[in-house]
Order: sequence, then structure tokens, then C-alpha cells
Amino acid sequence: MEDQKQIRCAIYTRKSTDEGLEKEFNTLEAQREAGENFVMSMKHQGWVILPDHYDDGGFSGGNLKRPALKRLMADVEKGKVDMIVVYKIDRLTRSLLDFAQLVQTFEKNSCSFVSVTQHFNTCDSMGKLTLNILLSFAQFERELGAERVRDKIAASKKKGMWTGGPAPLGYDIKEKKLIINPEEAEVVKFIFNDYLKTKSQLQTMKNVNEKGYKPKTRVTKTGRVASKGRFNHSMISNILSNPIYIGMVAYKDTLYEGQHKGIIDKAIWDNVVDLKKSNIGSGFSPQKSEKVALLKGLLECECCGAMTPTRSKKGNKYYEYYTSSKAVKEGVKTVHCQIGSIPAGEIEAFVLDKVKKIFQSPDLQQAMLKEFERQNANYNGADVNAIIKDIGEAWLNH
Repeated sequence: MEDQKQIRCAIYTRKSTDEGLEKEFNTLEAQREAGENFVMSMKHQGWVILPDHYDDGGFSGGNLKRPALKRLMADVEKGKVDMIVVYKIDRLTRSLLDFAQLVQTFEKNSCSFVSVTQHFNTCDSMGKLTLNILLSFAQFERELGAERVRDKIAASKKKGMWTGGPAPLGYDIKEKKLIINPEEAEVVKFIFNDYLKTKSQLQTMKNVNEKGYKPKTRVTKTGRVASKGRFNHSMISNILSNPIYIGMVAYKDTLYEGQHKGIIDKAIWDNVVDLKKSNIGSGFSPQKSEKVALLKGLLECECCGAMTPTRSKKGNKYYEYYTSSKAVKEGVKTVHCQIGSIPAGEIEAFVLDKVKKIFQSPDLQQAMLKEFERQNANYNGADVNAIIKDIGEAWLNH
């Protein structure tokens, strides 16, 4: 009689938050114990427990960016796992799209998975059908929960409530409310008043740093103290644009009366808003127009790194460029970038010309024609130049 084949079982556990994980017997351990008991009950079929622990504490099931899950999938691809055991299907994923990706990997590597409390597995077609139904409800529940959170945030902001996140400079958070921090409030007042005097965010940035003022120090969840040390241009711009400082809360394009006290007078705020509008053309600002920047995320400066689409206004005309992200944040004069700003039209035209020449390469044309003929019989005997022209024009128009 042949020996029964072993089915190597990996137990995967997950919890969306890290609350309660410090307890002596937490939910991850409870899930693993249930999984171990289930595998033991299937011992007569050759099921054995793998010693490795795959536990994700504090990670959402809405995506696959989880360290233990990545490690598990790597072991599946190496052929080390035959069966994945989970307490409930939503511990593995709450997304149908992610599930399809996981199943593809499972099937490719002859691996299945089973839910302890939902009594099905993916070894047969009925199990797969049941799984799809359960996942549909899991995804619906997650999306419904997200909608409720968005609705709650919207309602809270319309009532002027603070809805969370890092406290802005000038405020501390006590009992989920913004309370003025007197020392930091003086820094905020200096920034607004100095900007009205200098009419330049870059000069205000220099002045606030020369005064020895520091950005807000933040403490992470792990207890690490985080501080950027000095103000940059982006920080100054964000402070001057934040209606929190006049006691208002922004939701979409509307301002609502906040439940906190303001630091800046409304008259000063209005003057700053007007000044910022009149200064639009004095320097480079991030590109916010609907035009797609062809080389966004592709260009890099040798001395400053990544370059971002920007534009500058002169008279009634806007001029578009690519400028280093560092120069946009800290100021062109402060960074002293060797390349500076590159006119967007010229560099994009140069790149498009190179791409057109690549498309005209005889070797590439022949390779593309063979691929078209392989995938679509309708292309047999077609003019390769016409095909390349159609593809190239479609790509360039897109």
C-alpha cells in the first residue's frame, strides 16, 4: 500500500488594526489555534502543519501590501505550500480583483486554500462558486464601510469639527479638538505678517529660518520624534493657504465655521489671499492644468533628482516647464539647480521625434508585423507601414 501524500498546510492570520495585539492571547493567536485544530482534524487525509507563522497584525484586507502575505505567496511559488488555511475568507482578502490574482498564483503552483469557519475549499467547483459569493459580500461590506466613513467625515467637517490627522503648526490636539499652542501660534502670526511685508514666500521662508523658528515636531505611533528641522517653500505655502488659521474648516470648495479658535484675523487672511493671487506669475508653481504632461515622472536632473511639470505666468500667458521638485519646494534661487527649468514644449517635441524614428526602424516594423499576424489573422498581408502609422498616430494622439 502506497504511503499517503502529505498536504503541507500554511496557516495565515490577519487583523486590520494593531489594537489588542499586545494581549497575552490575541486574535491572531486565536485564529492560528482554530487553524491548527482544523488541520489536526484532517490528519487522516495527510494534512500537516508547516511551522512557519504568517501573521499580519495591523494590515487591511483591502490590498495585498502585507509582509506576511508576501512571504506566504513567495513560499507558494517555491512549491513549499499545498494548502492555505484561514479562519475566514476575508482574512485573506476582501477584494475580488485581488482574489483573482491570488487564485491565479494558487492554480499555477497547485495550491488550494480552506476557510475554517465557512466549511468550503477551492479544491472543487462548488467551493470556488461559494467563495466568489462570499467575496462579493466581503467587498460590498468593505466599500459600504468606506462610504460610511466618507459620509461621516463630510458631516463632521460641515459642523466645523476636526476630523483627524497631524495637528497643523499652531495647534495641539486634545480630546479630538484643536487647541491653540501659544508658542507655535506666534510663529504662524510671524509667517503671515512677514509675507505681507516681503510679498515673497521665499523671502519669508528665509526670514523664519533665520529667526530660528522650527516646523512642528511630530511623534509617530512607534514613539519616534520626527521633525524636518527647517521650513521649506512648500511648508510656507501650505500655511498661508490653510483656512484652519482663521477658524474655518474646508470641505471640497466650501469653508465652514470651525469649532476651534482662529489664530489669524480675517482681514490679514484676505490680504494674503489677494497677494498670493497677484504673485502667481512671479515664480514656478506645480502644473495643475488639465493638459497631460507627457514626461511626468520620467525626467530627472543630475544634481537635484526628479523633475515635475510647472508653469509660470507672464501677462495673460502661461508658460510650461519641467523643473526639479526640490527647486519647486525650496525655491529656485535657494537650490541653485545646474539645469534650471526646461521648456516643456521643446523637450517633449525632442522625445516624440526620437520615438517616431524608433517606430520607423525596419527591424521593429518587421517584428511588430509578425506579432500582429500571430495575434490577428486580419492583419495577414496588410501594409506594415500603414499599421505602424496607425499605431504611432494613436499613441501620439493619446
